[in-house]
Amino acid sequence: MATIIGGIACSHTPTIGFALDRNKQDDPVWAPIFEAFQPIKHWLAQKQPDVLFMIYNDHVTSFFFDHYSAFTLGVDSSYQVADEGGGPRALPPVAGHAELARHVGASLMAAEFDMSFFQDKALDHGCLSPLSMLNNSRTAWDTPIVPLAVGVLQFPVPSAARCYKLGKALRDAIESYPQDLKVAIVATGGLSHQVHGARCGFNNTEWDLQFLELFEKDPQALTRLTLADYAELGGMEGAEVIMWLIMRGALSAQVNKVHQSYYLPSMTGIATAIYENADVALPKARSADLRHAMERELAGAEQLAGTHPFTLATSHRAYRLNRYLHDMIHPAHRELFLADPSASFAAANLSAEEQRMLRERDWDALIRYGCIFFGLEKLGAVVGVSNLHIYAAMRGQTLEAFQATRNAPGALYSVTGKQGGGEGWDQKTA
Repeated sequence: MATIIGGIACSHTPTIGFALDRNKQDDPVWAPIFEAFQPIKHWLAQKQPDVLFMIYNDHVTSFFFDHYSAFTLGVDSSYQVADEGGGPRALPPVAGHAELARHVGASLMAAEFDMSFFQDKALDHGCLSPLSMLNNSRTAWDTPIVPLAVGVLQFPVPSAARCYKLGKALRDAIESYPQDLKVAIVATGGLSHQVHGARCGFNNTEWDLQFLELFEKDPQALTRLTLADYAELGGMEGAEVIMWLIMRGALSAQVNKVHQSYYLPSMTGIATAIYENADVALPKARSADLRHAMERELAGAEQLAGTHPFTLATSHRAYRLNRYLHDMIHPAHRELFLADPSASFAAANLSAEEQRMLRERDWDALIRYGCIFFGLEKLGAVVGVSNLHIYAAMRGQTLEAFQATRNAPGALYSVTGKQGGGEGWDQKTA
């Protein structure tokens, strides 16, 4: 079973990445930052975690306000380095532990946290500033990660109490994972700072130190503070420290603090800390009960003939092809597909089997491969095939035979618009 070996807390200001990238280790202004992270590097070298669970917030880089979620879990096997305006940092892609991420996601959903999930999105300084400081190289990463992005910029956002409750559910999720993994939970953000308005530059060292004490000894007290309280005490952007409570909720009620530092060089109070669990193991494992709760909602669905649930594992496996189908919403993409399929397939790096299924309009094979139907629906609209043609093909029937099973046999339809592939649906096959 997976175990949580401890929690790491650290700020994620871009100051940290800036200092590392420009080799400021010996500069007196920047040296305290490196000194603060050194004990964590030693602890990681000693404990050798298999996965780092990274809790952070994106800074309107990979996530914009067209779709902004409270809790968004990364379920990818690799994460690129984000370009935040001046080009990406000189860091390699970060390996993800997709299997653990999918397990955690299913467990948190079973615990009634309505999660969002992401793939194919880059990580910005919220995750990479501290992660790069903890790493021993700039050309490879020591440990794969599972990233959890928390939406703390556009209100309403999760409360401190909700973050703490999520942490408790996260502990159950990790500890019910069936493989032997050592997981360290890294909470990033803060401490006191404000970066907008006339209050820009606000800091409160007294509150920062009090927060650190409460975080260690009485985290429940921190859940009673509102976001306005956090803004008053630590600055509006400093309220992001509620993310730390996710990590704290995943640890034991009593913890052993083995390191803590604090430094305020400019705009943000920079803190680092390490906490280890201090509780006693349960006399009986609850993992089987938790896994049952995760599997309950889909139990038996796999036995339904001709039914293929679109799971996180399916989404990850067939992501590239589903992305290709989704991109039929873009005129340039569908124009290239219609004009030169081979060039379109090559640009998307589709495999020979993926190309075959698309060329032959092998609808049922595409579904079995892992495509979601609503991608096939878009392809049908582009090539001039109705939804009913696709339904019939998936059932292995002629269009007429399938229509005979409908209450309105003559009803043919599609999502096609004015630039679609036409509605010449008098053809007999797809």
